[in-house]
Amino acid sequence: MTPATVFVVDDHPVVRDGVTLLLRSDPCLSVIGSAESGRLAIERVAALAPDVILLDLRLPDMLAPEVVTELRRVHPDGKIVVFTAHGDHQGVLAALESGAHGCLLKDAAGAQLVTELRRVLRGERVVDPRILPDAGQRSDALARSGLTRREYEVLRLAAQGQTNPEIAESTGLARNTVKTYLQSALHKLGARNRVEAIGKASEAGLL
Repeated sequence: MTPATVFVVDDHPVVRDGVTLLLRSDPCLSVIGSAESGRLAIERVAALAPDVILLDLRLPDMLAPEVVTELRRVHPDGKIVVFTAHGDHQGVLAALESGAHGCLLKDAAGAQLVTELRRVLRGERVVDPRILPDAGQRSDALARSGLTRREYEVLRLAAQGQTNPEIAESTGLARNTVKTYLQSALHKLGARNRVEAIGKASEAGLL
């Protein structure tokens, strides 16, 4: 059986080397490369096409959600797992909403890391409950709804009582763009207005 290939993205050499050593004990997984920055990761993943990408939440040159988005663009079939020492709720949620398939803490034991990576390879979404207890469920609900990350973000701000101009200011989007995202979200949720959309999103576990 050909082992599943793993690519490690972390700016600390000790983490990259440590993961490689941990995974050597499992014949079903093989580390085929690493990168210390987001840009290098995107370039190397495009060339190597690994099965799984372990991605540090905090990189020196790019935000994790941006890296996730680009990795999915250059290698749509790769499974991306955020690997972090920090229980950064917003950062984790943003990465999951950008398309990451899971999030694990770096203090995971070797056997646990192997087990969780195997689950991801089977198509499961894996999120350490210590980081964000409902992140996996919310991200799954987002996928089911068909909403994009931007549509969800605009709807979430609307649910907080922000007007379209306020949402535009918060997100840096044009007012017409905010209106377009809201209309698209309403259509996907089968809602007639924003109040109904917020209610349906809340029932679906999105808010």
